[in-house]
Amino acid sequence: MSAGGGRAFAWQVFPPMPTCRVYGTVAHQDGHLLVLGGCGRAGLPLDTAETLDMASHTWLALAPLPTARAGAAAVVLGKQVLVVGGVDEVQSPVAAVEAFLMDEGRWERRATLPQAAMGVATVERDGMVYALGGMGPDTAPQAQVCVYEPRRDCWLSLPSMPTPCYGASTFLHGNKIYVLGSWTKLPRSLRMRDKRADFVVGSLGGHIVAIGGLGNQPCPLGSVESFSLARRRWEALPAMPTARCSCSSLQAGPRLFVIGGVAQGPSQAVEALCLRDGV
Repeated sequence: MSAGGGRAFAWQVFPPMPTCRVYGTVAHQDGHLLVLGGCGRAGLPLDTAETLDMASHTWLALAPLPTARAGAAAVVLGKQVLVVGGVDEVQSPVAAVEAFLMDEGRWERRATLPQAAMGVATVERDGMVYALGGMGPDTAPQAQVCVYEPRRDCWLSLPSMPTPCYGASTFLHGNKIYVLGSWTKLPRSLRMRDKRADFVVGSLGGHIVAIGGLGNQPCPLGSVESFSLARRRWEALPAMPTARCSCSSLQAGPRLFVIGGVAQGPSQAVEALCLRDGV
């Protein structure tokens, strides 16, 4: 069922993160929002890990990541959160893979990626983790695909993708993994209302939503718009409480979380675009 117009959406503001960051890694597990690593005010990768209890709206510090990193991927495996790849203090991609054990509050190292990469796309299916693409030390997009077997703690190489990609979006449908990283130019009538780059995109209530980013001005955008798949047109939505670009994002049920990013500098903001009750 498609949500009807901008009045169907609202912003929910959560307590700010204790640590401001950009390019952080986010995951949602059993009512907790985890924010891991990223870059702080000094522009260097962090080992800081924090979690927001969604019920009490309180932040707790977690054990620091063994490897400070930004731009990593995360995937939930039961009571574990696996952090894959990223970039280190010298701006080099890393192959490190580490698991946070939620019940024990500690990290364990896992088998490393076959090749160091940042901007890896990950998806879980039947307890296995698939890692696709990314960017290696040569800064070129990669076509590599591999699968992690938790019981054996090993990565197995799979056939490469036809098209190398970096920072792609992935989703699982049936027994197929879809990787989205190529675009077709649309007619002018279907283009966004605002020109923007480095923005958050997601899907809520039958709408594709575009949030914040950078436009033609030096400051980040606070505007939000949605594309109605049914009406095939863009519509304005309520503006972000905190205008930002370069944010991390996470879809969790009827909420699209927008986390950290850059406002005047690295941000602590945690906000979610939500469908109103009854939509």
